[in-house]
Amino acid sequence: MKILVIGSGGREHALAYTLAASPQVSDVLVAPGNAGTAFERKCRNVPVAADDLPALLALAQAEGVALTVVGPEGPLSLGVVDAFTAAGLRIFGPTQAAAQLEASKAFTKGFLERHNIPTAGYAVFTDAKEACDYVAKRGAPIVVKADGLAAGKGVVVAMSIAEAQAAIRDMLSGALLGNAGARVVIEDFLEGEEASFIVVAGKDQTYVPMASAQDHKRVGDGDSGPNTGGMGAYSPAPVVTAEVHARACREVIEPTLAGMAAEGRPFQGFLYAGLMIDKTGAPFVIEFNARMGDPETQPILMRLESDLVTLLNAAIDGTLAANPPQWSADATCGVVMAAEHYPATPAKGDVIAGLDAGFGTSAKVFHAGTTLKDGHAETSGGRVLCVVGKGADIRAAQAAAYAAVDQISWRGEFHRRDIGWRAIARLP
Repeated sequence: MKILVIGSGGREHALAYTLAASPQVSDVLVAPGNAGTAFERKCRNVPVAADDLPALLALAQAEGVALTVVGPEGPLSLGVVDAFTAAGLRIFGPTQAAAQLEASKAFTKGFLERHNIPTAGYAVFTDAKEACDYVAKRGAPIVVKADGLAAGKGVVVAMSIAEAQAAIRDMLSGALLGNAGARVVIEDFLEGEEASFIVVAGKDQTYVPMASAQDHKRVGDGDSGPNTGGMGAYSPAPVVTAEVHARACREVIEPTLAGMAAEGRPFQGFLYAGLMIDKTGAPFVIEFNARMGDPETQPILMRLESDLVTLLNAAIDGTLAANPPQWSADATCGVVMAAEHYPATPAKGDVIAGLDAGFGTSAKVFHAGTTLKDGHAETSGGRVLCVVGKGADIRAAQAAAYAAVDQISWRGEFHRRDIGWRAIARLP
């Protein structure tokens, strides 16, 4: 069968690579793809933009695509699943109405409140003065979020009132994030450790959890500097103990799926719950994504031992219980290699050296912000590569990842050197 993957990032490269490994698959079309997917076995880039819904639909019809998998949030919020479904095409992802869980943080906070799902206290503003006054009364640390889609950059964890008020003014002026910041959500600061808890949600509120992961949002070592779309991730996340896992399912995932169905927005697709786990093991929802995370997808899928095509088809058909995913006992660690000046205004157009090095079976390089020019890969975005190492434990996985990272270079490249530090600190 032919599979279509929509998107051009590291998440989409990992999805295409994993789907192509299925014996059921003859070709994986990636629209538009990147320099990595251009050379991946059984994969083919197609120059169709991820937000061009009519062209994507025409492509799937012309190529006889059996299953489409949506990578990024943009096309989901535009209604790509609705369009494909109306045309009788098989597609995995939430409808436009269900994708509101990611497209609007204000919607999500109201939803969580209506269904008694644990989350931080909050308020929503469109007026900068009112928002700044609220922060002055509430105090810091405090979290300021753009309401709309902001590619992982619309969150400021402010450690002072002045920092929070500056973020509010930047967002509501439109100078920082455009329409995504036309409304802001201000949340109480939560103490604890974050985890990425992703499930495959199918028909009739059925679901199966993916492997746990932990992202590293801040740009610098020791979790310093501004938030980014993610500087690396590892799997599994030790903070997600068996008890935390059970609570996340019971207190977050199940009431979310039930609540979405009750509100006429049944959710089918990857449901990503960004959780804050407090010292008692209680999970609080920081955010929802209506798709797999990036860079979490890369280390998670490197641990998947069963067939991803079978899993996604089971979700669509309502047979998840009979087709649970199988995971390697190994750990994985993904390190993002970023372009100079990321996350502000990253440099582009630099030639990447070292991609032809022999990384063996213990590491895999996934492309994100790359493009193919004159037969070589060039940087075209902020997060350029995610290099994933695999090993018997997180320390071995980290070592494998950084051994590969050290063979790759371009002008101005930088990366964190401490991805996985929380898990390593737990090792004997």
